[in-house]
Amino acid sequence: MKIFTATLFLLWASIALAQENAAPKNTAQPTIMVVPFTKANDDIRKTLDADPNRRVAITKVKEAFDNRGFSTIDFVAKLKEAETRQVFTLENQTDIKTQIIEFSGADIYVEAEAIMQKSSTGNSVEVILTAYDASTATSLANKVGFSGKFYTEDFGKLTAKAVESVVEDFLNAIQAKFTEMLENGRFVAVEFSFSADSDLRMSTEIATEGLPLSDLLEVWMGENAFKGSYHIQGTSDMKVIFDQVRIPVKDASGAAYTTNKFALEIFKYCRKISKAGDVKVGVKKEVKGNTIFITLT
Repeated sequence: MKIFTATLFLLWASIALAQENAAPKNTAQPTIMVVPFTKANDDIRKTLDADPNRRVAITKVKEAFDNRGFSTIDFVAKLKEAETRQVFTLENQTDIKTQIIEFSGADIYVEAEAIMQKSSTGNSVEVILTAYDASTATSLANKVGFSGKFYTEDFGKLTAKAVESVVEDFLNAIQAKFTEMLENGRFVAVEFSFSADSDLRMSTEIATEGLPLSDLLEVWMGENAFKGSYHIQGTSDMKVIFDQVRIPVKDASGAAYTTNKFALEIFKYCRKISKAGDVKVGVKKEVKGNTIFITLT
């Protein structure tokens, strides 16, 4: 009887451990979109249509995430939706993948590259997975999986085996990074400068606050950076560079808080600044990756 009870306990413990390993931990999880790896200037739509192996690769990676309970977004479906809604225009065709990532609302995107290899000793697939923060394009994790060699032409199954060889460690690394970002925020850089015709300088005393402009910007950054965390790389009379500013991953409603949203907050604040004679400061903003460029006029 004791042996039977002990056996049952060990069986129960094994099942519980397997379920714990298969299911994500009880923490906030990122929404993930798997995208195909492409080279610069590749037409991603033509590439997907012409190369079924790439479609298989992103499908298999997405399925692996789905099977572990992660919320995923279908890249191909988002691409078609964006085209139907005419998100793209003749002026913005240059980087469709980046636009789809922004359009999707994903927290993290994973680039999947599948390399098929044929040989006399068997065929194989190597899969390269790289995870990026969707807002800043910062690399979060990377893994290389290998299927092993088999005498088969079913590259879909080989791709699946390659993904399965690394997906557990890869997902654990992504979750750890995302949890850390939720707790501590993500880094962006902010650069303030002036237009060529501006009469402003960083030493200019701003009428509304009675502070030099550089000090005014630093006070605002301290009040609005996530947990007040920021670092100034350098200050001159013509420019101030905050090379590390933490911003939250989510806003108060739980929606993604992007670099663009933080840039908008800076833009709205700068629009309120007045020079002597109550003349409002002009402002332009541009976002490139995780860097915000603010030009004052």
